[in-house]
Amino acid sequence: MMMANNASSEGYFILLGFSKWPHLEATLFVLILIFYLITLIGNLFIIILSHIDSHLHTPMYYFLSNLSFLDLCYTTSSIPQLLVNLWGPEKTISYAGCLVQLYFVLALGTTECVLLVVMSYDRYVAVCRPLHYTVIMHPRFCHMLALACWVSGFTTSALHSSFTFWVPLCGHHQVDHFFCEVPALLQLSCVDIHANELTLMVMSSIFVVIPLILILSSYGAIAKAVLRMQTTTGLQKVFGTCGAHLMVVFLFFIPVMCIYLQPPTETSQDQGKFIALFYTVVTPSLNPLIYTLRNKDVRGALRRQMGLQN
Repeated sequence: MMMANNASSEGYFILLGFSKWPHLEATLFVLILIFYLITLIGNLFIIILSHIDSHLHTPMYYFLSNLSFLDLCYTTSSIPQLLVNLWGPEKTISYAGCLVQLYFVLALGTTECVLLVVMSYDRYVAVCRPLHYTVIMHPRFCHMLALACWVSGFTTSALHSSFTFWVPLCGHHQVDHFFCEVPALLQLSCVDIHANELTLMVMSSIFVVIPLILILSSYGAIAKAVLRMQTTTGLQKVFGTCGAHLMVVFLFFIPVMCIYLQPPTETSQDQGKFIALFYTVVTPSLNPLIYTLRNKDVRGALRRQMGLQN
């Protein structure tokens, strides 16, 4: 592999992050730490509760547990490094660390895009084909779908991150971002990167635009089915579960599209840091709240577990 000339020889990158706004760093440190702790606690709560309560051993909560575990890994791949950089004067990351971070950020982000499609398909089957739901969403089939999400994400990331680090980097080794991300790393290149930008656009279309179209198509079919429902209870249940999932979809996909589907400029690079901060820090912390606050199944499971403790 053709390594980055300057960065690989010196063994590190400098993550500029939010150094343009030094007066914000202390505030950002506190806020990001709070959101990170909420993410850890909230997602661990969903994983543990879904595992110990037999009433939640359903496809929906199986995929939700996967999403929670995914969010834990996704935030942990970048946020601890960001907190270290915000806390002290050193804002470096080793070359190997940058490569590993890029790989996992891409892998986990891609996996989440595919997993959200699978979750929308699960809701489509539950609402539009309820009589066949248990047959279609068989546990073995659910395991295969989840495995396909993870394999597709990590395989795609291996190809894309390798292609990114094939590009020779020269000049300074300052990454204008708070974590190692493809667009920011490509800005360090001293050769023509049109092929890489085209690859990034194609991959973004495959794993961002197409999944979003599939998700919206699923919810279009669900909306038609809901309008034919006669019972108020059924309508409330559908809107409760599907509305929460759709909110998570928009919170994740819209910021990601703003980053990966627009040409890079100096202005967009600065805006991109705050947009990336939203989908790497805020969105994973909101997911547990969105799925649990108005969810009767989770509240019932929590009461049952508290009753057992008594």
